[in-house]
Amino acid sequence: MRRVVVGTRSEHKLAEIREILREAGLDLDVVGPGDLGIPPAAEEDELEPWESFEENALSKARHFHRLTGLPTLSDDSGLVVDALGGAPGVHSKRYSPAARSGEVTGTTLDQANNEHLLHALRGVPEERRRARYLCVVAWIAPGGREDVVRGEVEGRIAEVPSGSFGFGYDPLFFVPTLGCTFGEARPDQKHARSHRGRAFRAIVPYLQRDLAEARDDVRRD
Repeated sequence: MRRVVVGTRSEHKLAEIREILREAGLDLDVVGPGDLGIPPAAEEDELEPWESFEENALSKARHFHRLTGLPTLSDDSGLVVDALGGAPGVHSKRYSPAARSGEVTGTTLDQANNEHLLHALRGVPEERRRARYLCVVAWIAPGGREDVVRGEVEGRIAEVPSGSFGFGYDPLFFVPTLGCTFGEARPDQKHARSHRGRAFRAIVPYLQRDLAEARDDVRRD
């Protein structure tokens, strides 16, 4: 089984990516940095300085590829809200003041971001709460070739959070085709429609191509 590292410290995201790739039919050993004994480092906080999801995803992928020498996946994702001029965008993870200051982590960070988003949209009517989730996946193949793909899903921001599934802004992201938020959707329902599911399914042909080429190179050697 071919090992692939995912450049993330989020166990929620890692579990979601494993499930998406498994559902896509890939037989891979998908690991995170922690599984390889790589401790968190302060420099990781500086891996997403760019103003595009593509640049941030590549920055993380290149970092963990250098550390591990393994084929590497990384994504950068975020929420884009029309009424807020595209915010929080690439700053989705650290949108709230508490998140930016580093005072909160994990589910507490998610809660702070959700509360800040609801405050920013206070008084905005339903028809103007349109939003989309974006995900960009970067892939660095065994030979160093790089590819980037994008996935997105349209929705709107609910007025109150609902549901205990998912993470991040999922309890606020209402998807009309589902009739519920991502926080209320079962994992399989979410994967079928989500920005991350679409982006990682789009990267599958690149993984299949590059990993097959790597196996052929080993056989020739």
